[in-house]
Amino acid sequence: MKIYKQITLFGGILILIGALFIGFPIGKKYYKAYQVKEKLTNTVLDKKITLNDYQKVRNLKNGQIISKKSFKLSEIPPIWNNVSKNDSLISKYKHLDNIIFYLIVYKSDSLLINGIIAEPKKDGKFPAIIFNRGGNKEIGKVAKAKTLYSLLGFTKLVEEGYVVIASCYRENDEFGGKDINDVLYLTETIKEVEKADSNRIGMLGWSRGGMMTYLSIKYSDKIKTAVIGNGPSDLEKLIIDRPKIESMVYAKLIPKYKENKNEELKKRSVSYWVDELDKNSSLLILCGTEDKQVNPNQADIIANKLAKIGYDFKFKKIKTDHKFSDKKEELNNLLIDWFKEKL
Repeated sequence: MKIYKQITLFGGILILIGALFIGFPIGKKYYKAYQVKEKLTNTVLDKKITLNDYQKVRNLKNGQIISKKSFKLSEIPPIWNNVSKNDSLISKYKHLDNIIFYLIVYKSDSLLINGIIAEPKKDGKFPAIIFNRGGNKEIGKVAKAKTLYSLLGFTKLVEEGYVVIASCYRENDEFGGKDINDVLYLTETIKEVEKADSNRIGMLGWSRGGMMTYLSIKYSDKIKTAVIGNGPSDLEKLIIDRPKIESMVYAKLIPKYKENKNEELKKRSVSYWVDELDKNSSLLILCGTEDKQVNPNQADIIANKLAKIGYDFKFKKIKTDHKFSDKKEELNNLLIDWFKEKL
């Protein structure tokens, strides 16, 4: 009996250690996310859409702006702390001094959607680029912060003379369902941006944003050219590499997923409808060969299909990760060169 008690006690200790080993990193992650969320309180990103706002826009068209407010990055501590040191921009973000940022609210279907605009401080009319960020499920001020922070990585384009606009996506995220309208209607929103040339619209999508970009070129003829960075082209094959994505993302976000799994995944997978892409547009596909989130073969799949139909595209593989973490300068140069040539 004594030996049994000792074994039980030892087993209990092991379980406790295991729980702490697993639970501590998870708890730390959620606590950090909570801290960031709290630090966004009372910033411009904390502004909520009210019932009164919805009453104002009953007769507005999709894409029309209901509100537009400029803001400074220094007014948003979690963002500012990532781009500054001693209250000054660090060297790689010095160009942000020459950019004006706006938080907008615009109409999409019967909803009001948050968006971010980054434009040059100088006068002029500039080509517009719609930026589609990656990620899913974020809501409220966290969604706005994620969109803004993701957009900052591509602001060299603004310095080069482009207006960049991004949707924060609707809170009822369908992962490429009705939420695609939040992106498509930005082509109308751009018409209200004084510095943007609505006749020269490009698009840039990263990861999940790549899927949104493929869908946009399928449904719109207003995107002159687009860049896809590590975007999935076959969502069903993505399950093989990342099994948890099915239960954590697809099943939770895609309407009627269990009943129509194959159909819904194909709707969001460009490899099944590549011939429906706007023939007058063009694509630059960028692939990080060390990507652990979206298997590089996803880029190979779509590149092969585009080649078969003679689509205007370029395919570039680079030895780096999902975010091109160690290739930022090369990435910026590729983007600038592409949009200068195609847009």
